[in-house]
Amino acid sequence: MKGIILAGGKGTRLKPLTNAMNKHLLPVGKEPMIYNPIKQLKSAGIDDICVVTSTDHMGDIVNLLGSGKELGVRFTYKIQEEAKGIAHALSLTEDFARGEKIVVILGDNIATNSIKPYVDNFKKQEKGARVLLKEVGEPERYGIAALDEQQVLDIEEKPDDPDSNLAVIGYYMYDEKVYDIIRQQTFSERGELEITDVNNHYIELGELQADILEGKWMDAGTHESLSKANEILDEVDNEIRHPE
Repeated sequence: MKGIILAGGKGTRLKPLTNAMNKHLLPVGKEPMIYNPIKQLKSAGIDDICVVTSTDHMGDIVNLLGSGKELGVRFTYKIQEEAKGIAHALSLTEDFARGEKIVVILGDNIATNSIKPYVDNFKKQEKGARVLLKEVGEPERYGIAALDEQQVLDIEEKPDDPDSNLAVIGYYMYDEKVYDIIRQQTFSERGELEITDVNNHYIELGELQADILEGKWMDAGTHESLSKANEILDEVDNEIRHPE
């Protein structure tokens, strides 16, 4: 199983902090933001990791992370030359995945508890995909999942009248056919290949399962949420917890 961290984008919601720095290099607690998803993958036993980033700050990312030896992992790098969405960024990693199952993390998602239990569940899953969910206070801002036990029945993007407060967050697990599914997708009105469309395709196949992430989590993509992410990781000294 291989890991993928998507660390592209312009970070427009974090300007002026991101005028000169990729948002995934901003400090959260005592480390750069991107260290948390790296530690998450490593905690799940995944040490072969592809980092997808933009042309603007590729050099900064590589200068920070290098080969991965100091962090106990191996890095491969891919460049997304245009911001065409999460699914488009993921499509660039097909040759890296080489037919193996993959665990994908958005680089601005911060969590305190290890994702290992959910990755272990995915290893036992014969086919399909798996997403992580989290209860949120403003469900109308997220893609909201309807569940039947662990099977996802529907994902509604930013619903006016949400059926639940379980948001699909930035941790995705896919089998090898995800790349074929992405090739079938069309660009959305905002000019992107949407990861929600990929997940909905798995729903149509009856192959999308889910777990609810335990512990604290934050999408550190705004000034307010970045501040909260700092508080969250300060509480655990930037370590990943392994619940018993």
